[in-house]
Amino acid sequence: MENKMRDIRLKAIVLNCGGVGEKLDRSIRLLKLISGAEPIKTTSTRRIPGFGVRPGLEVGCKVTISEPKATALLKRLLESINFEASEKQFGNGTFTFGIEEYLTIPGFQFQRDIGIMGLDVAVNLTRAGLSVDKKKIKRGKIPLRHKITREETIKFMQENFNIKLKEKREEKRRRI
Repeated sequence: MENKMRDIRLKAIVLNCGGVGEKLDRSIRLLKLISGAEPIKTTSTRRIPGFGVRPGLEVGCKVTISEPKATALLKRLLESINFEASEKQFGNGTFTFGIEEYLTIPGFQFQRDIGIMGLDVAVNLTRAGLSVDKKKIKRGKIPLRHKITREETIKFMQENFNIKLKEKREEKRRRI
């Protein structure tokens, strides 16, 4: 008998785009077009003089899509790029990838007011009971065996979304 509490499911996906000024407006339109939801603007907290960034400057936008829309949108985004993922893109319950041009997504045509842009996608996975660690009152501790590992994340994405992994190259050691 399988334990239902160990089942992994998709929690949400986060789409984000960067940009300042007019590019930020185009990014907002792009995320609204793809997700159908209203994106929020993100502001910088640090000063980076080389890029002209100062605290409080709006430097990007993001939108979070939860279930049940998240699964359908993720399948659509993944079929658009047909890529092999590396292990670096997987974390403990997370998976990230980028789309260079939104034109590769099925069903989207070139929008003159947006131009050619790309976006980043972050996938969050969860397991029943993991929210106990996040609440403020009567917070509980989650044992390590219940947390989602990188290997479990890879297995879930391979089974449910047909993700292919790049084979590791053998590192050649240099003899000195």
